[in-house]
Amino acid sequence: MNIKALAKELGLSTSTVSRALNGYQDVNEATRKRVEEAAKALGYRANAGARRLVRGSTEAVGIVYSAAVENLGNPQFLDMAGGLSERLHEQHFDLMLAVASDEQDLDIYDRLFRGGRVDAVVVPNTRVNDARVNFLLERGYPFLAYGRTGDCSGYSWFDFDNEVGSQLAVRHLVALGHQRIAYVHSPLLLNFASQRHQGFRAALQEAGLAFDPAWLAGPAVDRRSGREAVQTLMALPNPPTAIVVDNNLGGIGVLRGLLDMGLVLGKDISVVVHGVIPADSLLAGQDVTMVTQPTAQSTGLAMADMVLQVLRESERGPFQLLRQPELVIGQTTGKRV
Repeated sequence: MNIKALAKELGLSTSTVSRALNGYQDVNEATRKRVEEAAKALGYRANAGARRLVRGSTEAVGIVYSAAVENLGNPQFLDMAGGLSERLHEQHFDLMLAVASDEQDLDIYDRLFRGGRVDAVVVPNTRVNDARVNFLLERGYPFLAYGRTGDCSGYSWFDFDNEVGSQLAVRHLVALGHQRIAYVHSPLLLNFASQRHQGFRAALQEAGLAFDPAWLAGPAVDRRSGREAVQTLMALPNPPTAIVVDNNLGGIGVLRGLLDMGLVLGKDISVVVHGVIPADSLLAGQDVTMVTQPTAQSTGLAMADMVLQVLRESERGPFQLLRQPELVIGQTTGKRV
């Protein structure tokens, strides 16, 4: 089945069928769905080489990650990438994962575009001041940032309201009677970490609580560093009664460290973790109080739609989406006795 036969079967012009399959906005939704369903039912598959020649594109989106960052060890990142790939595949785009020795390696972005390997890239783990974003803007390369930077007005991004997430955590702990609240954080040069830290400080001030630098521990971005951070905190002469952790992998280490000390979570000490605790984290039976966002897969789906907007509707951009977190109360927080 070729595109002419598909068009004849549907009683539509070849041009209309082609534009529907390629996601152009001038084809109404009902027609697009009818064409896609017929193509699937009749076994039509576009000639990838011909499509690329006609459209002048690679039909690929890249995402560059660094082995130094725990992305591939984090189920949330993998679920996000899965959702991103799924939606791009529906639009006949591939997702290309590239490895950089350093996340700030700019040459790899230049090679991806100049070598004709990608049409756009997704930039993860954004910094407060991010050389990658500046580089891509200067060269006019299409991209979507997964997170914001200090100045985020001039480009497309997808992010969560990180400050609000920390505020929800602190307000919950304050309502339970906690005043000595510690904070375990990721590197503060990462924008999400900076924002979550700012939200933590703002919520303490709102509650009339002093910030004690001794109760700030990190960076902790994996199980080992999270465990080390909580050991430091609990060895203080006046240890905290509650802890907020700004990332899920560090949170696993914090929770595991407290359990190994023989402490009862939610009774002896309270803990709130940003992000979902993976099911295989060896924390069986622990219903963790978490600051959560929409599922990682739905995040990937939304980001795929946005990066396609960047490519197809650039004149309408920049496209920016800020999603709100929620506090899910579990058994790791309780009243201060």
